[in-house]
Amino acid sequence: MLRRALDALYAASAGFAALSLFGIFVVMMAQVGLRFLGMQFAGADDISAYLCVATTFFALALTFRRGELIRVGLLIERLSPGPRRAFETGALIFAAIGCGYALYWMLDDVLFSYEIEDVAQGALAVPLWIPKMAMPAGAAVLLIAVLDELVTVLRGRRPNYVIAAEERAARGDFSAEV
Repeated sequence: MLRRALDALYAASAGFAALSLFGIFVVMMAQVGLRFLGMQFAGADDISAYLCVATTFFALALTFRRGELIRVGLLIERLSPGPRRAFETGALIFAAIGCGYALYWMLDDVLFSYEIEDVAQGALAVPLWIPKMAMPAGAAVLLIAVLDELVTVLRGRRPNYVIAAEERAARGDFSAEV
């Protein structure tokens, strides 16, 4: 049941990323259409920028789980299973600490923007804490995904990102490899 809930969380986060990406498309097409009519879409650049950040952060967790984030495996892939598991555990602990640290400061920034009633200086006077919420939300889901993989490795199983990368390689798909 927990596995299904976590997978649903990652899928929902990716769904928000897809909606944000579609939102960028809608804004751009509206901008083109209005330009054709001799009008302007005030704030289109600001909205696109907010949606671009949301797309990036909401896509992080599922991208990580699928092994599509950049990972340097030159050393770890050459290790035997015991040392590899130790290195994998260390890397995931380090990643969790980094994600937690980033999440803390992103939340702090959102709260600070809310407290001082920070408003965008662009064409649209948007309270900045609203678009900034995408960053800690996406980072939180990424932290959960990293901890999920850490538990997987501590249980002696192979991480999902490794399995996904191996499955892609078996199909001859090296599009996510550097």
